[in-house]
Amino acid sequence: MEQFLIIATVHFFALLSPGPDFFLVARTAITSGWRTASGACAGIAVGNGVFIVAAFTGIAMLRAGSAGFIAVQLAGCGFLLYLGTLFLRHAGSTTLQAPAAESRADDTHGWWKAAGLGALSALLNPKNALFYATLAAMLNGPQANAATKFFYGAWMFGILLLWDLLVAALVGHPWVLGRFARALPWLERAAGLLMIALALWIVVSLWAG
Repeated sequence: MEQFLIIATVHFFALLSPGPDFFLVARTAITSGWRTASGACAGIAVGNGVFIVAAFTGIAMLRAGSAGFIAVQLAGCGFLLYLGTLFLRHAGSTTLQAPAAESRADDTHGWWKAAGLGALSALLNPKNALFYATLAAMLNGPQANAATKFFYGAWMFGILLLWDLLVAALVGHPWVLGRFARALPWLERAAGLLMIALALWIVVSLWAG
């Protein structure tokens, strides 16, 4: 129980730290509503699930410094630059109001598109690989049997999905939209600049290292 509380607390505090996934869910909820944003949540959960399975099954392809890890870092930089540029380009152009009802076909297309972006956002973030590898390392020992690893992996996947769905539901709520009306352009610019700065920092670190 003590080990579970430690890992669960570390995982929860990591969820509280806003990153590219958080901003993607929030902006999708604002522009398209929480139902479409749930697609981004599902994609992010699947992307993180890949790293969770890799970490708990001992896959070492993405160890820090390996060719695969560097390739993921560079791909992640490109995706962060894309998202950051997208946020900056459209900052202030979003009208905060509950999205109009869409046809089922359009809604389904938007959901899958958001899911694809969510999966890419999670898979191209090398910090996810390191984070779950670190948590998996904390479980090394005789007590870390297959059932224990499955429990922890399922717990992390479920809590991540529920947290992102909660963010989407809250941010997509009309009352919350009204509160964000004035701050959104600045939040979008700040998020865009942070993503671009993070991408550049990773590139500089790779070049210097």
